[in-house]
Amino acid sequence: MSASRILLCNCYKTMELEKAGQSLSDRLQAPVCTELCRGELSVFEDAVNSGEPMLVACTQEAPLFQEIAEEADAADLVHFTNIRETAGWTKKGTAATAKILALLEDAVLQEQSQPTPAKPIESDGLCLVYGAGQAALDAALQLEETLSVTLVLSSADDVVLPSVLPFPVFQGKLKTLTGSLGAFQVTLDNYAPMLPSSRARPEFLMPRDGARSTCSLVVDLSGETPPLTAPHRRDGYFRAEPSDPVRIAAVLHEASEMVGEFEKPLYVSYREDICAHSHAGKTGCSKCLDACPAGAITSTGENVAIDAGICGGCGSCAANCPTGAITYQYPYRADLLTRIQALLSTYGAAGGKSPVLLVHSADHGGAVINALARFGDGLPANVLPLSLHAVTALGHDAMVTAFTAGALRIVILCDPEHSDELAPLEAEADLTRALLEGMGHDSANRIEIVADSDPDALAAAVGDAAGARIVSEVHRFSPVGGKRDVVRMAISALHAASPDAPEIVPLPENAPYGRITVASDGCTLCLSCVSACPAGALSDNPDRPQVSFIETACVQCGLCQTTCPEKVITLEPRFNTAASAMQAVILHEEEPANCVSCGKPFGTRSTIERIKSKLGGQHHMFRSDEQIRLIEMCDDCRIDAQWNMDDSLLRSGSRPRIRTTEDYLNADKQGLSVDDFLKED
Repeated sequence: MSASRILLCNCYKTMELEKAGQSLSDRLQAPVCTELCRGELSVFEDAVNSGEPMLVACTQEAPLFQEIAEEADAADLVHFTNIRETAGWTKKGTAATAKILALLEDAVLQEQSQPTPAKPIESDGLCLVYGAGQAALDAALQLEETLSVTLVLSSADDVVLPSVLPFPVFQGKLKTLTGSLGAFQVTLDNYAPMLPSSRARPEFLMPRDGARSTCSLVVDLSGETPPLTAPHRRDGYFRAEPSDPVRIAAVLHEASEMVGEFEKPLYVSYREDICAHSHAGKTGCSKCLDACPAGAITSTGENVAIDAGICGGCGSCAANCPTGAITYQYPYRADLLTRIQALLSTYGAAGGKSPVLLVHSADHGGAVINALARFGDGLPANVLPLSLHAVTALGHDAMVTAFTAGALRIVILCDPEHSDELAPLEAEADLTRALLEGMGHDSANRIEIVADSDPDALAAAVGDAAGARIVSEVHRFSPVGGKRDVVRMAISALHAASPDAPEIVPLPENAPYGRITVASDGCTLCLSCVSACPAGALSDNPDRPQVSFIETACVQCGLCQTTCPEKVITLEPRFNTAASAMQAVILHEEEPANCVSCGKPFGTRSTIERIKSKLGGQHHMFRSDEQIRLIEMCDDCRIDAQWNMDDSLLRSGSRPRIRTTEDYLNADKQGLSVDDFLKED
């Protein structure tokens, strides 16, 4: 662990922390407390005044502790983690010491993680309230106290107008909505302003379609189909059913606070130089486009563009990206893999057995774990929770790393409301299962995705801890380098720990590893595949007609296959663990064709012979032996030979001599007329 001091409290003796306290005796800021937030609050105050970085193993009373730290001007020195609901409140008689030590280690590593970059967003409070009837009007009136409101009524039935109307009212049908917090673009049909003279009910001027405007916030109470993809992830868009007053109240409270300057995490970064999306109008990989539930990624032709304002940070794009062109930054890959390895190794070093890694989101998963701890037996002592912003950011690199670090199983807890977004995560799990099976392991029940909010369903999912670990000896590695470098280290470690594993592991279709094969009898060595390859897996030889291939670099994007004019390339998904996979192998080569005039190599012999067979004697420009011989020449010699041919089209008659004044004077002396002069050769 780092130099941070630790404060432990057994929460009125509801947790067994004696052994954990003994293991951490040299790291504790004070002996294990019983009521740190009440009778022993002075212990925390003394710790704050010490000026040392401190980790408090309590989140319930974090607001109280944070207030005291702020008064002491030491808020940045205090961090918090939850070991009560996640570990301490578990089935009676169960020792959770190893798990608690592992969770404390994870908390320290989280504080040491690289900060995620952010972009500033400004909201001026201009808010569009869209809905029907009195409910929309009442909501707009409440929001007017803090926001600059414009009300658009999809239906004006049952609306009682107040004597003072502090905002403009329109009718309209929301046609399109794009953008995000601070920069929404709205298009309305049937749009018309309300007449100020409206009496019993709102009356409007002549409507028109296609009206456009902008706003910073949108509160949608219409009950209609959301006009956005993944509306729950779109910052600045708030939605509630008109029949749900509790949700409406929550939405109005959230929206009323969205004024001013904000910082949004830049969840992903993008490198277009290694993107395998497209080349020369041919589409290769579109996994990020298919995976993004928010519509934040669009194709720009050769590459893709990511709208950081729309991106909700699900991480599916980065998890599925075969090249690492898209990288997740919340957390970074290296920090996540380090946390996974530290969590499992610390647990094992403290005597923990049969570890099950429970990956969950901080909001949904935290609530389910809290309910299980308060109303059930809590999480078993061998279940290690790993909290993430989004579980869909978990890729096969993290799953394989967990198994090499000693995990028995991986359980991923997902929000059922987002179950339609789990296909990319399922694909990553399937790829991990294929790797396990290909190396001789039983993959059944090793990875389980649970989309549920029921604590009992979670208890049932994590309760099965039968079987043996994938590895007999824990393996840790430093996750340094690009995505494929890190993944290869993890998979190689898994392969080394699998005595029955073959050298080549077959993988399912669309896996990001494999090789290509070339049908030599049809390949003309045009090298279109080499120019199309975004990963540098294919290369040519400037000295010979040859194409080579490095298997570890291949991402199976298919651009070489779609670009090949002869259609002789086939993809084969697999993982080759041999060292030779990192070396170039020749896929196809031919003898060069040497120029019959100068001897310089300028193509392949088979191609030249094929051209001769097709054109020689068949084309009007290649009928004589002298003309056919041109096909066997390099560019320079071919032009020179054509110039010197008797019937060459490259040559024409000599240029006529330029007539001068002297020519005319001489003609006059000779008694020649102008007409005679002009006829003269």
